[in-house]
Amino acid sequence: MEPPEDREGRSFVEVINEKYSPENFPYRRGPGMGVVVVPTAGLQGSPMKDRLNLPSVLVLNGCGISKAGDQAEIAAFCAHVMELDLSHNNLQDWQEISKIASSIPNLEFLNLSSNPLAGTILKPQCAETFSRVRRLVLNNTQISWDTVMLLTQNIPVLEELFLCLNEYSSVSASSVACPTLRLLHITDNSLHDWAEVGKFGSMFPSLDTLIMANNNLASIQDNEDILARLFPNLRRINLNNSGLNRWEDIEKLNFFPKLEEVRLQGIPLLQPYTKAERRNLMIAQLPSVSQLNGSVVTDSEREDAERFFIRHYLDCPEKELPFRYHSLITKYGKLEPLAEIDLRPRCRAQVEVHCEEKVEQLCIRLDQTVAELKKQLTTVVQLSTNSMRLYYIDKDSAFGPEELKYNNRALHSYSIQDGDEILVVPKTNKGGVSC
Repeated sequence: MEPPEDREGRSFVEVINEKYSPENFPYRRGPGMGVVVVPTAGLQGSPMKDRLNLPSVLVLNGCGISKAGDQAEIAAFCAHVMELDLSHNNLQDWQEISKIASSIPNLEFLNLSSNPLAGTILKPQCAETFSRVRRLVLNNTQISWDTVMLLTQNIPVLEELFLCLNEYSSVSASSVACPTLRLLHITDNSLHDWAEVGKFGSMFPSLDTLIMANNNLASIQDNEDILARLFPNLRRINLNNSGLNRWEDIEKLNFFPKLEEVRLQGIPLLQPYTKAERRNLMIAQLPSVSQLNGSVVTDSEREDAERFFIRHYLDCPEKELPFRYHSLITKYGKLEPLAEIDLRPRCRAQVEVHCEEKVEQLCIRLDQTVAELKKQLTTVVQLSTNSMRLYYIDKDSAFGPEELKYNNRALHSYSIQDGDEILVVPKTNKGGVSC
């Protein structure tokens, strides 16, 4: 059954009746299958409740919902529902959202993303209806910061809050903290000033994870004491695509006493470096961080990075040396620059070509095959390629000549060096390797 094209003014009750009706959802499945049959004992008011199969996780995104409908019906259908996704609907009245939430007694997760909530007024008595929600998603709703604060003050169990794409450039501090919040996801806003970020610390003292990528944050301005006091429990921070462009800002990340995981991709500071250099320099600057940009930092990787860091700053003037350099010098001492070793395979070798009584000095290409070498030697030894056998003699080896019998094998695979010999034996000569 196709839903009607006109979704204006549709209610929550209408949508669940339609989506979970026997015509669209005909099979009742047992426990463990992800679908729960609403119990009917003691529930009144809905002729549909005996026939609806509702999961405990309801996804009703993009259904054109703008109002709640009969609250008794919602209570009858949704007594067991724990997670509700209402994103991309047309909800623009907190009173209607409150009716839905208050009728779902076990609601722990609520997603209201991309509903037009800009300028809507949330009354305190409505905010109280969300008191059981642990995870709240308000991305791209354009709700005011005052509304956010009213919600956090009235949800005593709130643990995760998502506020992406809401165009916040500043936030106001709240006199009432939200001590339960552990994760704040506030990416893709317009927070440029660290003073605004610092307010999160006082509002959310138990904050464990702060994700604020794509905010063009200019710098980290607070000192060690303030950062330690504001963010005593922060373990993870994501500053991808921020505007950080000073190593001093990276060093300040060490002032978060419990910080373990950092994401710092796409920042101006790191643009001049290669991918390997970026990772090495960041690891060396952040000794307590165990995971960088999603990858675990091993002990051996940290040691290599710290040694790289010392060598990177060897020629730097004393007054420009970062603080971390001196602590690493104490740990490893002053290191010599690494020798530059060319590990590319040799391209050519100068060899002696022996054929009977004839000896010629010849420069040969090592990227060519045995067959190509034979062709090169035809003019030197006056033999056709079919009339010669080639032997390679390693000047430093105690072993005898090695026949170059495989025409398609590349010469560099024999490890031929300058001064080695190539012995050409005419096939008509039955003396083997002596001419």
